[in-house]
Amino acid sequence: MLLAALLVAGCGSKQGPTDVAFVSTRDGDYAIYGMAADGGQVRRLTQEKGDPATPRGLVFQIQPAWSPDGERIAFASRRDGQGHLFVMNADGSGTKRLTSGAVEDANPSWSSDGTRIVFERGVAAQLYVMGAGGENPQRVTDELVNEADPAWSPDGRWIAYVRRTPGTSIKEIWLVRPDGSDRHQLTHLRASSSAPAWSPGSRRIAFSSDKRGRIPAIYTVSLDGKAPHELASAAASGAFDPAWSPDGKTIAFWSDGSIYTVPLSGGAQQITSGQNDSSPAWRPVQPASSGY
Repeated sequence: MLLAALLVAGCGSKQGPTDVAFVSTRDGDYAIYGMAADGGQVRRLTQEKGDPATPRGLVFQIQPAWSPDGERIAFASRRDGQGHLFVMNADGSGTKRLTSGAVEDANPSWSSDGTRIVFERGVAAQLYVMGAGGENPQRVTDELVNEADPAWSPDGRWIAYVRRTPGTSIKEIWLVRPDGSDRHQLTHLRASSSAPAWSPGSRRIAFSSDKRGRIPAIYTVSLDGKAPHELASAAASGAFDPAWSPDGKTIAFWSDGSIYTVPLSGGAQQITSGQNDSSPAWRPVQPASSGY
């Protein structure tokens, strides 16, 4: 059941904290919104608006990623017809372009000190790291394979990503050091896995996978890769894009156009009202050690 706070959000309130950023088409174009942790106080963060009648205007602002200090949000946009990365202030102001060129850039994730961003580049999807201002992009690995969905660990030691096995549809979660060293496979599910997300203590990774069939669910796994734990599944379409709360006790994800939250003990709760909402991103804080 939706929380009563959604009634407030439906009235267009502009007040309250932004605990979670997410993507929605409730205004027509794909835009970035913010809300409180309980799903209340929903409001649009991005000031620019795309024309949903055109491809570039529809996919206008997606894939939000918070800076470690919670002051900025990196995101991807096709506003000029090509997918590039941008950054804005937490309130949606001050948008600046970070990447350019003839290749697609997507899925940004910040380093723990906020000075660098890892992202995927090109149709074939390969990992790059650049300065937080867009300077000096460099390949992370030298593999000629599909590498996507990078996520930088909060302790700065690892980048988790999705690697597709060449010639197959199998996608596993891999780990690599930011300098490209110590690359290795984490999961061995022989399934299609995606969207790795680190716990605040960098000890576990949540991800989406169709390990048990065609419908993806949310799993968590430790850094030894052993015994992935199924945490949540929702609706017929599956569960996607997990994001940890700053205290490490709750994971947000989306399913069937709504955002859900689920505690690590299980029991998912819908917190938005199904207006094509996706890609939740929890705003970081400086929490006490959660132990996870």
